[in-house]
Amino acid sequence: MRFWKKLGPGLITGSSDDDPSGIATYSQAGAAFGLTTLWTALITFPLMAAIQEMCGRIGLVTAQGLTGTLKAHYPRAVLYLMLLFSFPAIVMNIGADIAGMGAVGHLLFPTIHPTFFSVLFTLILLISMIYFPYQKIAAVLKYLCIVLFVYLFIPFLYKQDWWQIIKSTIIPSISLNKEFLAILVGILGTTISPYLFFWQATMEVEELKQKQKKKQLMVNKKIISEMKKDVDIGMLFSNIVMFFIILTTGTVLFNAGIHKIDTVEQAAEALKPLAGNSAYILFAAGVIGTGLLAIPVLSGSLSHIFCETFGWKEGLDNKFNEARPFYTIIAISLLLGLSLSYIGISPVKALLYSAILYGLTAPVLIAIILHICNNKKVMGQFTNSKKSNFFGIAALILMSFAAIALIYFQLTEIQTSK
Repeated sequence: MRFWKKLGPGLITGSSDDDPSGIATYSQAGAAFGLTTLWTALITFPLMAAIQEMCGRIGLVTAQGLTGTLKAHYPRAVLYLMLLFSFPAIVMNIGADIAGMGAVGHLLFPTIHPTFFSVLFTLILLISMIYFPYQKIAAVLKYLCIVLFVYLFIPFLYKQDWWQIIKSTIIPSISLNKEFLAILVGILGTTISPYLFFWQATMEVEELKQKQKKKQLMVNKKIISEMKKDVDIGMLFSNIVMFFIILTTGTVLFNAGIHKIDTVEQAAEALKPLAGNSAYILFAAGVIGTGLLAIPVLSGSLSHIFCETFGWKEGLDNKFNEARPFYTIIAISLLLGLSLSYIGISPVKALLYSAILYGLTAPVLIAIILHICNNKKVMGQFTNSKKSNFFGIAALILMSFAAIALIYFQLTEIQTSK
């Protein structure tokens, strides 16, 4: 219990990272390419942990979120560039998650249209976020995410080629074609997600304020170290779930000849070997649980960005009348996300597209974070170590390469079709 209580924003951030967008992307990766993308889980863990630790450290040292730090120490052009890259990706992710939750609601109750569930979940989220502190919501919802552990058991029900699994995990396999690069960018984007950068920094500030109310605390190496452990555990949890979703779908769906997931029913098929006819219920619970956990993080991150930019009062622990602009932006982001359900893109494709969009926008934000964390005027004695810089630069290079390669192959295909 002592260990559990010490876990804070890092665990919630890691849990929310395996949102419906992540589940759809990892499932598509396993179905389309079998075990060949398993290596990404091994690579993304240290990169993801390094970036999230930097964001948490920025929050603790500056007592501000990323947006507030940029506003205080950098030209406005950098701040607006970050807004330009973040806003569409986060709104798209909210919309994709709402659509995915609506689709699994329809999966459980086929006579009711998915739009009804999308509207219902949007209203539940909006009312809950206004009336309850996020920590209380997350404390309840993270137990729904335990359903994701089902993916850890299914591969053991099959006779596996464990040598092939180990080889696919350790030795990267890359195919230079548009389909593979789209999945790779999607995996990187949904794992190393920009909205988590903002959330981590802001939540560390909130966590520190709560501790300072009880006891006078100054940021020191011990607090930084505790934050790093929390982040590492949260990111490890996230990547273990990611690994086993790819392994499960790569074993069940790929071997069954299902190489393209177009519906939530197809994605749920991966759970049938263990759950039988209850697979749909388990899959739906996982998607709804992670969606209800992640969407407050997504909309809250976006609202924090705007409120810090314009100096408005913010925070999910404030009541509505204490932070009206903050909750208004949350409501607008949810309604904009809900409107995406009407543009005619299937929920599974929307989830995948949002992950790809993150993959294309994340390199810009990672470059900004690296610059902040190496700026002594901002970070003082808590600038990046060589290890942090190594993993941060590695994340920047890998995500930039994947994004540029995808754009190149996309443009080449357009030229060829002409």
